[in-house]
Amino acid sequence: MDLDWVQWPAMAVTVLAAWNVGARQKQQRGWGFWCFLASNALWIVWGLYAKAYALVVLQLFLAATNLRGARKNDAL
Repeated sequence: MDLDWVQWPAMAVTVLAAWNVGARQKQQRGWGFWCFLASNALWIVWGLYAKAYALVVLQLFLAATNLRGARKNDAL
């Protein structure tokens, strides 16, 4: 199965997430962190397919930071 196409929605969701995380509204920032988590999952799928294991490890660490950001945003 060819999963090269997954990198495009992963990129789009990452850009959407970055836009929302930079918002002033708490709810919009929260959506940004959840979008980042979705993009992490998409990048992991593509990274495993492409055998880009450094990217997979990076996305796991970034997912942890996004979970932390989502929790801190909720605490505000």
